[in-house]
Amino acid sequence: MLLLMKWPLIASLALPWLLVYLGLHIVKRGVIFVDLALAQMAAFGTCVAILVGYDVHDWQNFAFSMAFTFCGAVLLTFTRMRNQRVPQEALIGILYVVSAAAAILALSKSSGGKEELQRSLVGELLVVPPEEVVKTFLLFVVIGIVHFLFRRRFLGISDNPDAAARSGVNVRLWDFVFYVIFGVVVTSFVHIGGVLLAFSYLVIPAVCAAFLVNSMVARFAVGWTVATFGSLASLFVTARVDLPIGAATVCVLGLLLVLVSIASSFVPARPGPAKKLG
Repeated sequence: MLLLMKWPLIASLALPWLLVYLGLHIVKRGVIFVDLALAQMAAFGTCVAILVGYDVHDWQNFAFSMAFTFCGAVLLTFTRMRNQRVPQEALIGILYVVSAAAAILALSKSSGGKEELQRSLVGELLVVPPEEVVKTFLLFVVIGIVHFLFRRRFLGISDNPDAAARSGVNVRLWDFVFYVIFGVVVTSFVHIGGVLLAFSYLVIPAVCAAFLVNSMVARFAVGWTVATFGSLASLFVTARVDLPIGAATVCVLGLLLVLVSIASSFVPARPGPAKKLG
């Protein structure tokens, strides 16, 4: 059992940190379902790749996922405007629903469509190839460095896009860069953990942190702690009860959110905006 859980454990501890950080941006921007939409776009790309004959672990499959996610990033960039006639969240929801329906249509022509649809939702964390975890971790480190180098631009736009625009920042360009990088992260993780786990790691720890603390650094620390504890607890439960790891982790994180929201009612409110990193 220890050998079976070795790489799922490593993946659950080594990968969520970047998802947690990006989730803080998503919560601050108020586009909560953007990660779910891009994750579903990545899954749709995988479904199309399988339909044309590529294996789920082929590099062509990943290329398909990235191409579809890139298209989603372009759409999200150009649906954000100063004078919104339609809430961007509504457009994000439409993108998710259409891509999910298209994935079902694509898989309806595949012999293993039902199994692939389940894999796209809950991932294959239990049988994740070690090289996949290593490659994804190294990619996340590179992306983390990029975000650190340009943190002022990304955080400024997430905090107040109008103020960033007045200061001379090309908001649309940096929005595009953010969503493309975000899409790379989501695509990489969806191939390991599935759509539901990607969304949960991105949003639930960030929301838990927002209940308890204000500063960006503190929110990252709290969010990472929640993600780590949720991963360890779910792996322990999975090993004892024989449950799907991805679904178990999502449920444990959801339970932690309920507990944190209850605990937050006993924490005095701390007014003021979140402080920037750096």
